[in-house]
Amino acid sequence: MVKSRGYDLIGDVHGCARTLEQLLCKLGYSRRNGCYRHPQRRAVFLGDIVDRGNFIRESLHLVREMVDAGVAQIVIGNHEYNAIAYCTEARPDSGRDFLRAHNERHERQIRESLAQFENHSSEWQAFLKWFRKMPLFLEFDTFRVIHACWDKNLISELKRRQILDFSDDEMLHRSAEYGGFEWQVADRLLRGTYLPLPNSEVMTSEDGYRRRVYRTQFWSTTPEIHNDVVFQPDPLPEHIGSLPLSVSDRKQLLHYSKEEPPLFIGHYWRQGIPESIRPNIACLDYSAVKQGKLVAYRMDSESRIDRKKFVWVDVDPDDIQPAVQIEGG
Repeated sequence: MVKSRGYDLIGDVHGCARTLEQLLCKLGYSRRNGCYRHPQRRAVFLGDIVDRGNFIRESLHLVREMVDAGVAQIVIGNHEYNAIAYCTEARPDSGRDFLRAHNERHERQIRESLAQFENHSSEWQAFLKWFRKMPLFLEFDTFRVIHACWDKNLISELKRRQILDFSDDEMLHRSAEYGGFEWQVADRLLRGTYLPLPNSEVMTSEDGYRRRVYRTQFWSTTPEIHNDVVFQPDPLPEHIGSLPLSVSDRKQLLHYSKEEPPLFIGHYWRQGIPESIRPNIACLDYSAVKQGKLVAYRMDSESRIDRKKFVWVDVDPDDIQPAVQIEGG
């Protein structure tokens, strides 16, 4: 195992293996002894290696080789969790066939992954078992990593129960039961916070999906209107964004304090030039599979995020052509 003198945190790959190799090379990694390695640093992947891109199988092998060799770590993303749930049969008394319904929307999200493993079913089963062992979050001496949202109450309870991942069958099956603690863990830590649209309205996102909720920030201190907390590529309709937040809305919002350690997340499909959201929060998902960037942050011992330490490459066209349909995050 490499004795790390720094960490390179890498955002959502989504099957963009060629782009990932380019990013690793730019960061000073080279392929030696069976995997990509850096002489001094360690990679940390923020989840969502699967789905959408043209080289999902290759991406998974590349990342797992690094993790197994001790030169990388990873947290689970919502797409790895979705894959587990989609492929896991529910218990007979649950009223469902699988933990994740096999409906049109869910099939669209996992379609490329299943297709690319069609002739490698034993590999896919092995990767599903690996997904279940991916930690929900990581805490280092000076920073934290989670796929979508740091909820300190849920994480404190996970620590108390000594739950690190979905390897326990009871934890996994209960995570599919709406409203319970295990469901909240999967929903909030891997998908983030959200609010219902006011007045039961529905908005159609850029990808054509009709939404009754929108993704929210979990760090706003004094929000007044809905536009103050929205955090997604699709803006709220003007008449909705300008409405004041209700008492009920405010109770659902979280706040990651500026005094807490730097936090790195993926998940949210950002665009433009990579930079921090707040001095201690950075999202590293810059829509690689949507003709965007694959982004890393070179973390050392700093207490505040430095915009000069973001590193990125534009997506390799081979990873995404022909264009894939984008569905949610």
